[in-house]
Amino acid sequence: MNDESPNGPLFLGALAASLLLLLLRLQVAHGTGFGDAEALYASYALHPQPAYLDHPGLIGSLARLIGRGDPPRPELAHLVTSALATAVPWVAALASRLAGATPRRALLLVIGLAFTPELAIGLYGMTPDLPLALFWFLALGSACRALCLPSGAFRALAYALGAGVAVGFASLAKLPGLGLGAGLCIGLAASRERSRWATLAPWAALITAGILVSPVVHWELTHGFPMLKHRLISTQGDAGFSPRNALAFLGGQLAYVSPPLVVCAVVVARDLARRWREDAVSSLLFWSFVVTALPLGLLCLWSRGAEPHWFAPAYLPLALHFGRAELVSRRLARASVITGASVVALAWLWIKTPLAPKLLGHRYRPRYDLTNDLFAWQPGARLLERVLDDARERGVSTPVVVGPHWIVCAQIHARFGRRVQVGCNGPRRDDFDTWYPRADWAKSERVLYVHDSRFDVDPSRELPGRSVRAVHKTEVVRAGTTVRTIWVTELVLDQDAATDSPALRIRSRSASVPGFGVVKSRSP
Repeated sequence: MNDESPNGPLFLGALAASLLLLLLRLQVAHGTGFGDAEALYASYALHPQPAYLDHPGLIGSLARLIGRGDPPRPELAHLVTSALATAVPWVAALASRLAGATPRRALLLVIGLAFTPELAIGLYGMTPDLPLALFWFLALGSACRALCLPSGAFRALAYALGAGVAVGFASLAKLPGLGLGAGLCIGLAASRERSRWATLAPWAALITAGILVSPVVHWELTHGFPMLKHRLISTQGDAGFSPRNALAFLGGQLAYVSPPLVVCAVVVARDLARRWREDAVSSLLFWSFVVTALPLGLLCLWSRGAEPHWFAPAYLPLALHFGRAELVSRRLARASVITGASVVALAWLWIKTPLAPKLLGHRYRPRYDLTNDLFAWQPGARLLERVLDDARERGVSTPVVVGPHWIVCAQIHARFGRRVQVGCNGPRRDDFDTWYPRADWAKSERVLYVHDSRFDVDPSRELPGRSVRAVHKTEVVRAGTTVRTIWVTELVLDQDAATDSPALRIRSRSASVPGFGVVKSRSP
């Protein structure tokens, strides 16, 4: 089939793929909660800031918008992210058309990206990667289109300003957005259109992006660069280049992107490297790829804690170049789609059915199955709710809730919002140390210490000077396997321990969790 062939069937195929994935996402959204990182981003809604320790503030603004000033409900948040994730391949197709792709190639790109695991699965959650992908594609498409128009045309200026806005918002989503802006600048300077630097358009785009990013820059400068220090220093104590990191980086790309798509990326990158001097659009895409891939690749090779999706932005310029030329064989393209669709189907089965414990049997290790996070904190929140209600019935002051790590604290903070104060007793400084400093919550008369089976801790030792009044427990059971146990330990200052009996009174309760069987609860 050539580019002049009718595109009706191809359009219907792309639309059907998108609708199928949307239905799967909406089905997953029903009855699931937040993942641990999502819960932290939902908590951002309660603390408007230009930047946090992990990311700039755009994801917090999105959470606040969805929740109307409060952390959004997981189901509502996932309805929004499902729609946006479904739109990403179509936004990429639009960007590829602006970069010179034919309609047929743009539709092929929709199908390819729709079944790319890192996008199809990874963009489902309420994470910074979702707005980053959207604005990244918009920035690339707008910048490429500006170069396809006469330098003095008003439309060229308008597209350049659009690119500047998109780069600014991409940078507010995640720091790699700054690399995108740098890559576009270098790409223009290295192209045959470098004379455009003598016009208003590129400077207007730079100024626009700079204005949008300025609150984050000011925040970092006035607070001692907390985000940069957290990302590059305090969390990198065991960093260093090693074969282990190299294997983890390669394995992560094969797992998150899939082997056929990694091969596709290599093929497209090689062609772009050969052609970047031929035209300005190729130069923009090439340098956007290089300036993004080089630091992200080095960071993944250096950091022991690097995650595979850190490198994902580097692939996005390659997607647009894929839309501009026939580079990948039909066999490889078909293998990529089939592999991606299989991974998506497996992910759905893993989340919505008890496939994992049944398939792995005694080899199943619940603590390493991140999908358990989507379900565990529904019964955990109900348990904590009962404990808080009991405290109110007894007429005691509302306790402070404390967890051993931000992944626990975030789930509680996102679920209860302003109803309770949440502190964190994590191993290193986190956002909760700014929102509710340890020195403040440590003075509280009563503390509810919440932890789960991923943490081997003794609450009375974690918070010395306090006595245990009661312990509450709930277990999440999946296909006959306990996948998570959550404890709520009531602690009081020692001077109050004499009037509060430390005896533990246990009685059983149970509740159902969709898709997980029975949740066994024991509380006083």
